[in-house]
Amino acid sequence: MPLTTNAARPPFDPELAAALTLLGGDHPVLTEETLAAMREMSTSSSDLSEETLAASGLVATDTSFPGYDGAELAATVIRRADHAEAGPGILHLHGGGMVMGDRRGGVEQFLSWVARHDAVMVTVDYRLAPEHPDPYPVEDCYAGLVWTAGQAADLGIDPDRIVVAGASAGGGLSAGTALLARDRNGPRLMGQVLVCPMLDDRDRTASTMQYDEVVTVWSRQSNLFGWDALLGERRGGEDVSVYAAPARAEDLSGLPPTYIDCGSAEVFRDEDVAYATALWRAGVRAELHVWAGGFHGFEMLAPQAAVSQAAAAARDDWFARLLGS
Repeated sequence: MPLTTNAARPPFDPELAAALTLLGGDHPVLTEETLAAMREMSTSSSDLSEETLAASGLVATDTSFPGYDGAELAATVIRRADHAEAGPGILHLHGGGMVMGDRRGGVEQFLSWVARHDAVMVTVDYRLAPEHPDPYPVEDCYAGLVWTAGQAADLGIDPDRIVVAGASAGGGLSAGTALLARDRNGPRLMGQVLVCPMLDDRDRTASTMQYDEVVTVWSRQSNLFGWDALLGERRGGEDVSVYAAPARAEDLSGLPPTYIDCGSAEVFRDEDVAYATALWRAGVRAELHVWAGGFHGFEMLAPQAAVSQAAAAARDDWFARLLGS
């Protein structure tokens, strides 16, 4: 049964609250009726233009890779224009509640790593629910990892320094991909970066109930729609794979160093804190940041806010320390 709570919501950071007001207050809930429009909005809002990349000295090349069942899926490789020697690799998995978005969304959070550390980013399109329910999304992401590792020499990537990274649904899929890589003796990951990850289908935390109403970018209702689209009638039951919902995993040992962050004022807060705790319990090197007053996706929607800049700086610092370890 879902947890009920009468707890007051943590307040939004003042700068972020002002940004929400400027963005128009309440955001639409994901439903069958709104999905098409929200998909269009999620793909049209991404900015991966040649001008944006060139400003940071980067170039992008479109390619494809074989997905879960061999279907050709799109990918984009982003590297420095002067990239010459094999550097760190970043497999980027986009967000979108498992039902929307594409490989061009959310890359801005990680482009500085390409520029500063001469890393190579591979950002992939995985197939979306409900048209392609579990296991397609996470299996497509794992196929992207296998392809990236297999093509490392041609891509200019050091195969021993690949990190999987994503936000929201992309964070959950990153966690699921890391579990698959461990359990299948697949490509060895150097790290996983889980930004406000979507990890738990069971709808049992205090934070999901605190954001039941449409007061922020991602509400409980939208979250349930995403999980229902992915899992159907299995959502919340016993027959759900740990790769689809990594919060269900009982054994997190053997996973790579992990970075997790989220806001204190979002649906995913409690499941993300619980996942970090489970990683520590399993002896995994993990770092957790819960940003006071942060709503879901605050860093992308209000990048100039002080808390957003602090979040980006902390993640950048972690990546630099990972590469130096």
